[in-house]
Formats: sequence, C-alpha cells, structure tokens
Amino acid sequence: MAFSLSSSPLLGLPAIPLLLTSLLVLPLVYIIYQRIFSPLAGIPGPFWATLWRLWMTKHSWDGDMNRTMIDLHHELGTLVRTGPSEVSVSDLTAIKQIYGAGSKFRKSDWYSVWQGHRKFDLFGERDEKVHGEQRRLVSRSYAMDSLKDLEQYVDNAVNVFLDHMSQRQGQVIDMGNWVQLFAFDVIGEVTFSKRFGFMDAAGDDGSFGQIEGALKSASWVGQIPSFYWIHDALSPYIGNHLGISARHGSLRQFAIKEIAARQDRGGNQKDILSKLRATQKEKPAEMDENAVASMATSNIFAGSDTTAISTRAIIYYLLKNPQCKHKLIEEIDEWQAQGKLSDPVKLSEADKMPYLQAVMYEALRLHPAVGMSLPRVVPAGGATIAGRYLPAGSVVGANPWVIHRSKEVYGDDVEAFRPERWMVENNGDMHRFFFAFGSGSRMCLGRNISWMEMSKLIPTLFLHFNLELSEPEKDWTMNCWWFVMQQGVNVRLTRRLS
Repeated sequence: MAFSLSSSPLLGLPAIPLLLTSLLVLPLVYIIYQRIFSPLAGIPGPFWATLWRLWMTKHSWDGDMNRTMIDLHHELGTLVRTGPSEVSVSDLTAIKQIYGAGSKFRKSDWYSVWQGHRKFDLFGERDEKVHGEQRRLVSRSYAMDSLKDLEQYVDNAVNVFLDHMSQRQGQVIDMGNWVQLFAFDVIGEVTFSKRFGFMDAAGDDGSFGQIEGALKSASWVGQIPSFYWIHDALSPYIGNHLGISARHGSLRQFAIKEIAARQDRGGNQKDILSKLRATQKEKPAEMDENAVASMATSNIFAGSDTTAISTRAIIYYLLKNPQCKHKLIEEIDEWQAQGKLSDPVKLSEADKMPYLQAVMYEALRLHPAVGMSLPRVVPAGGATIAGRYLPAGSVVGANPWVIHRSKEVYGDDVEAFRPERWMVENNGDMHRFFFAFGSGSRMCLGRNISWMEMSKLIPTLFLHFNLELSEPEKDWTMNCWWFVMQQGVNVRLTRRLS
C-alpha cells in the first residue's frame, strides 16, 4: 500500500497539522516545566533567563552584566535565576560554602572555553586535584616571599613611567591607557627581566586588542560552551573566527618568543621565569615546557589587565573625590617629610600607610576587575543555598560587584567612595568578603604582584604630580567582558616637586 503524505498512518491525522501542533505544544510544555516544575522554579529571575542561555549570552555580549546583576539582586533578593539551571547568589553565608577551602563545588563548563586544549591552566582547570597539584608547583614563584626579588623590576618600570609623565606635563593624557602600558611593561620586567617597551613607544603592539577580543569572545561563548567546541572541531575547515583563540594561539606564541629571548640573554635574574625554571629542574615530569609557556601566557593575558583596571579605578575615584585625594596627599607628604618614604615608594612602606591602603581597598571594592559570576557546579547530593535546595549539576555563583555592595557588610552608602570605612576597628567581615581577587583555593595567584604594583605606583605618582580630570563633570564608561574595562580617565598633570 502506498504511503500518503497527507496523513499519518498511526494517528489518522494530517501530517502537516500534526507537525504544527507539535511546534506549538512542545515549546509550551518546556515553558511550563521551567516555570512551574523545574527544581529551580520559583526562584525569581528574568523570564527569558529561565528558559534559555541566550539571556546570559546577550548580556555578556552587551558588556553590562556587572550592573545588571546588582539591579536584579536589589529587586529580587539573595537568589536570582539567571539560566534554566543557573542561579546567582548574594547571600553571605553561601560564599564560604561555595568557594571556601574544601568546597566540593567545582568550576562550571564555562571555564572550559578559557582552557581550550591546554593541559596546564590554573584558571580554567576544573579538576580540583589537578588544579591543586599545578598550583603547588608554581605558588612559590608568586608568594609574598618572592616579592623582594621582584620589587626591583617594578621600580624600573615606575621610573620609566614617571619620566614619561614629566614629558607630558600640562597635556591631557589618557591615563587609563598609560597605566595599562605600565602594567604590561611590569609583566615583562617581573616575568622576563625585560620591559616590552610599550611605555617607550607610547602604545602597544596590538596585544591589548587581542586580549580585549579574547575577553569579549570568551565571556559570551562561555555561556554556550558547546558552541566553542563545535567551532573548534570545524576550524580546520572554516577557519578560526573566535577571539578567545588568541589566548591559546597568538598570545601564547608571544609568550614563547619572550621565553626564548630571555633564555638567550642568560644572566642570574630572579624573575618569575627563573623561579619556574627552578621548579622545572626539580620536577621535570610535572613542569614541562608547555606548563612554563602556560604560566607566562597567563601572566601576560591576565596580569596586565587586572592591574590596569584596578589602578584606573584608584586614580579615577581619587580624582572624582578631591577631598579623598587631598587626604592621601597629606599622608604622602607627612611620611615623606618624616623620611619614611623612598622614591619609588617601597612596598614595605606603602603597606604601613593606612589611608593609602584604605583607598586601594575602597577603589577595588567599588570596581573589582571581574564583573561576572564565578560559576560553580552543585556537587552530588545537591546543596541548600540561602535556604533553597539546589539539585546536583545545577550551577551557582556569586558576582564580586554584587557582594561588594552588601549593606550588611559595607554599610548603607555602598555606592559611595569612602575609604574611611576600611579604617574602623572590627572590619574583619569587610576583608572576609572582599572578592576582588576571588576567594578560597581559587584566589588569584598574581594578587601579590598586582597589589605591589599599585602600592608603589600610586603614592609615587601623587608624590611627584598633581592630577586633575580634564572633564571632571563627565563619568567614565565601562564594558564588562569578564573583566570590567574602563574608558575615559583623561587627566592633566603638573609636577609637584622639583
């Protein structure tokens, strides 16, 4: 018997109407499930976010996730549903539970996009055992004890930076760009004992654009990791069209080239590369050339941007709040008059300056470098977060921008730049929930180097120069592509001391 295209032999219904009915009914069933029967149903969130990852993808593309999540938590409370199986949390008791030592919450597949095919990647690695082994191999190179060897390299870059500022007195300069040139050159100094020369050229070689493109790409592609891996499989045939590939490709080749150049120069430098080589000599099976290249690439990729973002924030908030700038200058001048400051300022000196430290903490509280959730997978057996049970396999995370605006911890004026809040007694909670460098075992490995750079540059800069925003009535602009990049820190500076 011939099969008829006009009807279904099983149901006796016309085939086309049946198909149309299915196209209408199946989405409706899915919507009803996600809104009513899903284990996460009832957790408030944007309607489209509960149905598909495209809500997260769009805001990651738009670069507004930091402020979007602040507004949503303010409106909806401690739990906000941001995906069919993902929740953002602002409850303080959940922070230790999710990110604390011994936590069984693992990094989500979002990080697989950052890791790609790299076997040694502290940031992207999701296996906690592997991560722990890798971190132990390199942590000594970034520890506080290593800073005394690295400080001389930061001094070199600070002096070059000050020379360029002297040449540009009275001019309006893009200070945001200059601190990134500085931070990138510092990475060259502390990693390879050689500046990349960006300050001397007053510009970069295209690396900034590659890093920004990789950040933007990974922030939205990571919301749909399968898209990345499909593209990866097809790239031999269709070419490479995702910016995140720069992290695994051109920026890695840049690092490998610098490693080779450092090897050719020889010498007895005490830079990070020499410390990594020492570990490699001790444990060649665990620390191979790929591992060394990966660490150098991570320094270049993340080390420059995070420090530049934080330094911009410190300068911007000081200049937008002249009373705070004047108070910092008074502290700098007092310490200088008492012979307590070197030039450039030493880290050991800066660490003892209470108002400087308060300014740095407050600027990074208001503008942490990372503006997106740090997503973790709920472990087997599920977990109760902020009074709500979340099933195993669902994803939960906290956004540093949200945590840093907790009125419970930082007071009612959380949007104000007020360094004095850090100078009160019993401020342990403020430090405990300070999320600018992450938390727990996944805390940023380079935080000590970044803090040293800022601790030295900021007081030395304000010791020598008076800075003013060229258009103080204007606010800066920003884009949140994992890191929250700023534009619009245009400054006019004049020399204070001869």
